[in-house]
Amino acid sequence: MKPKYNFLNNTKYAFSGIYYMLKMESSFRIELCVIIPAFILSFFLPVSMIEHIALVAVLFVILIVECINSAIESCIDLITDKFHKQAKIAKDCASCAVFFSICLAVFIWVIILCKLILKFF
Repeated sequence: MKPKYNFLNNTKYAFSGIYYMLKMESSFRIELCVIIPAFILSFFLPVSMIEHIALVAVLFVILIVECINSAIESCIDLITDKFHKQAKIAKDCASCAVFFSICLAVFIWVIILCKLILKFF
């Protein structure tokens, strides 16, 4: 039987996930070391509200996709501890999603920062 929805319990689960990501996932910590300064920097850039939202949103997309990647890897590790071609494919595709989210963030940041730089010349 499925338990009833409980906002406080669900919030507790989310914070448990954040704690796990911070404690166990070095990629997440490395990404945070880049994302936090970029997030702070975004508030000092003379950009429109839409551009600011885009700059911040793509940073959060990286963290979201990294969490999904970790969930996929954990599920696969739960199912098998042996090498399977399909398990490797699933893990590699999840990792690819993280890579693409980082590429998207870099692309958006470069476009907006180039636009800012070109304004001054």
